[in-house]
Amino acid sequence: MKIPVYLDYNSTTPADAEVVKAMMPYFSDKFGNAASKSHRYGWEAEEAVEFSRKKIAELINAESNEIIFTSGATESVNLAIKGVVESFNGKKNHIITCNIEHYAVLDTVKYLEKFGIEVTLVKADANGFVNPEDILKNITGKTAIVSVMTANNEIGTIQPVAEIAGICKDKGVLFHTDSSQAVGKIPIDVKAVGIDLMSFSSHKIYGPKGIGALYVRNKNPKINITEQINGGGHEKGLRSGTLNVPAIVGFGKACELSKEKMFDEYKTQEVLRDRLINNLVNNLKFTTLNGDSTKRLPNNANICFEKVDSTVLMSETKELAFSTGSACTSVSLEQSHVLKAIGKTDEDSRCSVRFGIGRYTTNEEIDFAIEKLIDAVKKIRN
Repeated sequence: MKIPVYLDYNSTTPADAEVVKAMMPYFSDKFGNAASKSHRYGWEAEEAVEFSRKKIAELINAESNEIIFTSGATESVNLAIKGVVESFNGKKNHIITCNIEHYAVLDTVKYLEKFGIEVTLVKADANGFVNPEDILKNITGKTAIVSVMTANNEIGTIQPVAEIAGICKDKGVLFHTDSSQAVGKIPIDVKAVGIDLMSFSSHKIYGPKGIGALYVRNKNPKINITEQINGGGHEKGLRSGTLNVPAIVGFGKACELSKEKMFDEYKTQEVLRDRLINNLVNNLKFTTLNGDSTKRLPNNANICFEKVDSTVLMSETKELAFSTGSACTSVSLEQSHVLKAIGKTDEDSRCSVRFGIGRYTTNEEIDFAIEKLIDAVKKIRN
């Protein structure tokens, strides 16, 4: 067993060995630019990119031409929301999103407010769920886009995206979802759900960092967005820049593996997650789960240990690697905006930590973590 035991898979994942193997030839032997159309090196790179695009599309039941490569989910979110709003050229200037979204969404809509865009933040309930009726009652004739994440990165709750997408379709409003935490962990069918735009990232599913994708519906209806990075007209003119072929190949392989392994991994991780939660909650008084107990990601456990400061807990359990919340905001000592939004106090937030289980987590590691955490909590409280 490797120490420290890694329990932060919601933050990032190690690249799968098969992913690394698939990528390696494209750093040196097959180093061509996929936009070079006049020789074998370029053709070889383009073929690899398009093969990977197909594998990524297959994971979410999309068409290959609906996948736009970006540097990651944050860029995908920016391209989706800004791109949609700009495409309306002022005719629609209203965005609806939720108060527990990732900052990739919240900071993007905050930025757009500077330019006169109206933003409505729908409140999540105590378990972290958005009520679709709240979306419905806030839609107006000026609403350009609704953006609600598929699953929350901190507390793991899975939103009713199909119902929200249906409301948006009925009202003629575009629906975007940030699926960074959900893709590869739970089944997502963009056609069946009715998603118009979806952001996701490679490094959450055992692929390389620095590569992500934006799904953009190509028909029924075809979605028009305005590019945010200009120069060269790559990716159908929506995202200029020389394609990162090795990373795209790794992303494609990661999606292929996720599709193969998802069902078994879901069952395994759910069992490990519940063992961790149940042992901690049942053996430690004043210990509770943040978020819903059932409609949550199979690998996420966000737990509040009352009277136990999370930073002190981490210092007492250096054999474990876990987090206090989103990796993107872990440098800040401010209260989690997610926990605050679902009604937790500052004290609750300071005493809450997130555990993320993954492909390589073992029974032995979970048992080790349970023992270390119980001992540490009792020590701190005493």
